[in-house]
Amino acid sequence: MAEDILRITGGVPLHGEVTVQGAKNSVLPIMAAGILCGGETVLHRVPQLSDVYAASRILNRLGCSCRISGNTVVLNASGLHSFEIPDADMRKMRSSIVFLGPLLGRCGECVLTMPGGCELGPRPIDMHLDALRQMGVTVTEQDGKIRCKANRLHGAKITLSYPSVGVTENVLMAAAAAEGETVLRNAAREPEITDLAGFLNACGTEIRGAGESTVTVSGKCMLHGAEYRIMPDRIAAVTWLCAGAAAGGTVVLRETQPADMESCLEVLTAAGCRLGVCGDRIFLESSGRLRRVRQIRTMPYPGFPTDAQPLFCAVLCRANGTSVIEETVFESRYKYIGELLRMGADIRVSGRTAVITGREMLHGADVTAPDLRGGAALAVAAVSAEGETVLRALPHIDRGYEHFAEIFHSLGGNVNRGSFTRNDTKNSV
Repeated sequence: MAEDILRITGGVPLHGEVTVQGAKNSVLPIMAAGILCGGETVLHRVPQLSDVYAASRILNRLGCSCRISGNTVVLNASGLHSFEIPDADMRKMRSSIVFLGPLLGRCGECVLTMPGGCELGPRPIDMHLDALRQMGVTVTEQDGKIRCKANRLHGAKITLSYPSVGVTENVLMAAAAAEGETVLRNAAREPEITDLAGFLNACGTEIRGAGESTVTVSGKCMLHGAEYRIMPDRIAAVTWLCAGAAAGGTVVLRETQPADMESCLEVLTAAGCRLGVCGDRIFLESSGRLRRVRQIRTMPYPGFPTDAQPLFCAVLCRANGTSVIEETVFESRYKYIGELLRMGADIRVSGRTAVITGREMLHGADVTAPDLRGGAALAVAAVSAEGETVLRALPHIDRGYEHFAEIFHSLGGNVNRGSFTRNDTKNSV
């Protein structure tokens, strides 16, 4: 049985420019929000990701027309005829829960099972259901299915116990089609929330305060289609900056939103990288051994993003001194660390804290991506390591990165994607 792998030979500085892809964490809820629209919706700068294809399959199975051509998605929900998301589709996509809000808004009903995707720890949907109950939704569970129904979806005053991105997205989408006004307090403030609100406003909704802690939505019975361009992916941008920081060299990113990445840029500067920002471009130069970073603590935006935590851990494995990372968002975000240890890293984990003592050099190893960002972190470590690394379980990486190996290659990295047959790891790639 053949399996795709990356063969990465490290020790080569990276030089070049990268145009940053559209944001995975923005396009998926925006595609789901297309369910609320009458007429045609056209989305530009859509990254070619397995999660995008999974979202497209879900939309088509619900009766929508969803076509992908390059980096453009054309969506028409006029033929929507189902409100049940098959279990197989839910399991393939961790963010499939974003279909709950728009289906309730459009159909008044949704049937689903627990979402799948990366195993980062519990991601209960109780917060989603509790918020939607306040908008008139009743919830029943039977035979492993969750049935949500609203005879009349209405606005409400909702306060979240935690600023969850997914819950904020579902409330905004449901509220866009609800009767009356919804006020959401302690809302998530991530840039992707602002992008979703921008799309919904382009479709006829009135959302005020997106990107702040309190968001107000004036509902509409039916939205119209729109043409919209997806924001740049700040985590993909951080990935290429971390790769340049770890391997050394000069990396230039085009089409970014630097203001969305301030917490990460500050850490890279503290580690000894030289950074410059000019409009939508970010310039990074890294030479010599990086410095330790005293502490990184993941927090909801505008704090340090949990998705960037594995990437910076990989960078700090070769920094001079001891760095500390505290993970406050996901319980199981450190699964990748066992793979870094195979590469010679010195990391000790106690609960949600990782203590990283930098080494002069890591070495290549046979490693497996445990999840999306953990897999990217292993590639970042590998381009700075001595010798060859074989990176497996690439479907995790394909969920969030467009042309992953090709971009490394364009920067001068010795990164090649190919396949091997099990029990024969020596096949050419």
